[in-house]
Amino acid sequence: MQPSRAIAIVIVPAIVTNIWQTFAGPHLRDIIRRLWPLMAGTVIGIWLNAGMLSGPYARYGGVVLGVLLVIYAIVGLSKFSFSVARSNEKWIGGIVGLVTGAVSAATGVQVVPSMPFMQAIGMEKDELVQALGVFFTVATLALAFTLTLLPSPAPACSAHRPHCRARSRWRAPSPACSSARWCARGCSRKPSAAGF
Repeated sequence: MQPSRAIAIVIVPAIVTNIWQTFAGPHLRDIIRRLWPLMAGTVIGIWLNAGMLSGPYARYGGVVLGVLLVIYAIVGLSKFSFSVARSNEKWIGGIVGLVTGAVSAATGVQVVPSMPFMQAIGMEKDELVQALGVFFTVATLALAFTLTLLPSPAPACSAHRPHCRARSRWRAPSPACSSARWCARGCSRKPSAAGF
């Protein structure tokens, strides 16, 4: 299963639980005030890198994800920690958001490097849990919206085209070529929001 389709399957339950987590606490206003650069950067990063999940570079998404998870695990196991001063939260948050957006657009994963950043700004436990809900709601909706704008990946269509061109030069078009035309028409259409 392609990563873009797998993400489409989990987006709805993820959004539901994240929205519940967003409003299940008293810190929403403070979270938005502190994390808006992170969230804005993530949305921009996802938008700028749209197509990484289903385009020609999609095959590298698994490699990127594996490397990031290994780095994240090493940092977690080594008990390495850092903190970000309140005066630097906004500009660092914007940069972390852009990187998180690029990673999310390529892999569908939004925890690296956003999660270490949220831990580094010194949120209390309950505030951090609610902040994760707010952030993942915004990031998941941005990714879902971006996926609805992408054309359907169709390797079968592109595989038909050279064959049909060759057949049309020397012989009458084969039945496969007429099916390729229908496939090409379908490929040129944008997918529906339900099916991504």
